[in-house]
Amino acid sequence: MGTTPGRSARPASTAEKMPNLRSRVKTAFQANRRVDGSPRIHAELHAQGIHCAQKRVARLMREQGLFAQRPRHRTVTTKSEPDAKVSPNLLQRDESADQPNTKWVADTTSIWTAEGWLYLAVVLDLFSRMVVGWSMAAIQDATLVTQTLHMAVARRRKHPGLLHHTDRGSTYTSESYQALLQQEGMGVSMSRTADCDDHAAMESFFHRFKGECIDCQSFQTRAQARSSTFDDIETFYHRTRRPSTLR
Repeated sequence: MGTTPGRSARPASTAEKMPNLRSRVKTAFQANRRVDGSPRIHAELHAQGIHCAQKRVARLMREQGLFAQRPRHRTVTTKSEPDAKVSPNLLQRDESADQPNTKWVADTTSIWTAEGWLYLAVVLDLFSRMVVGWSMAAIQDATLVTQTLHMAVARRRKHPGLLHHTDRGSTYTSESYQALLQQEGMGVSMSRTADCDDHAAMESFFHRFKGECIDCQSFQTRAQARSSTFDDIETFYHRTRRPSTLR
């Protein structure tokens, strides 16, 4: 069949050449645990050499009923000691970083299992949003967060003058943790009391972690929770998912 006189033939797009684009969109969505919206699915397809418009990806997702799961909001309460020595907020909500290992933020969260609570401590690099250190224990104490910082220091070559930001929780104001920060030559910054915006990056990470990994499961043992956490951080978050700030 010829073209209409006076009109040039429009070259077919990559998407039109691929009758299985619909299934590729679905496969990418399922491979990313059904938590990514069209921007990240579009980026994933582009990385695979599939070039198509993001609007087309969004439409194909809607037609197949593929909608990103949204984490549930939860409130986190920090326990602080009245007489603890606290540091000023040097970060001042500036969570930008020009290079890796210049600004780290740290926090803890809890996971419920049939055996009791399991606590997760994390150190996050603000440049890449990568988890540079993490540890888990049945007790939330200074040992947990100190082990996490030891892991971060062992895994990454910190920049001179690295700024380390936490809340004012008793684990982070403990003598052992503060001694380690001083030993490693890190600058110390702490959030203001009851101000989650001072700790936005960590709040965002745990919000995603709970919604995508924890809330959808029921753990009978702490070992099961540990295994899921390892898979989420080391395999899914770092290697599979495409967070907008992860680089």
